[in-house]
Amino acid sequence: MTDQEIIEIYKSHSALLKGHFLLSSGMHSDTYLQSALVMQYPFMAEQLLEELAKKIYFYDFSTVLSPAIGGIRVGYEIARILRKRSIYAERVNGEMQLRRGFKIFEGERIMVMEDVLTTGKSVNEVLNIVKAQGAKPVLVSALIDRSNSAVSFDIPFIPLLKLNVLTYSPNECPLCKQDLPLVSPGSRHKKSD
Repeated sequence: MTDQEIIEIYKSHSALLKGHFLLSSGMHSDTYLQSALVMQYPFMAEQLLEELAKKIYFYDFSTVLSPAIGGIRVGYEIARILRKRSIYAERVNGEMQLRRGFKIFEGERIMVMEDVLTTGKSVNEVLNIVKAQGAKPVLVSALIDRSNSAVSFDIPFIPLLKLNVLTYSPNECPLCKQDLPLVSPGSRHKKSD
């Protein structure tokens, strides 16, 4: 599957949106990727994650850990394809935590899986959970990397697709200066002070 074919899948499911968006990170962008609209079709999720599995199958890990909400479905699907365990962390009072009886164990080898990565904030929070439990993070992956290479981890990062998308800090956003309505479709909203 080519990069353009992946982009066309997002477009055909109305999952590549244009406008003025508030991202989960607090940044603004003219492009939003709504992976949930693609993932609602299990056959499509399987097709995309099988492509990703070809890139990461040789990494040695036993568990896929994803940040909620966006990472849950992609984490589960990649774990199913690779026959690994799938768990997720969720935000409680603004902090990522393992809940629902999920546990990771000392020395356990963990892959962290996200749907769309921009700043890496949620992934870094999940990596901190892994390290705090004495487990070993071995790989970070995502369906879409829209970080423009601004994010790095001390372990390999292998996305299915790298997509160059402009993001802006709110005080430097040209879309705000044009008075375009700001839409916040993400699952984590930045709270005002």
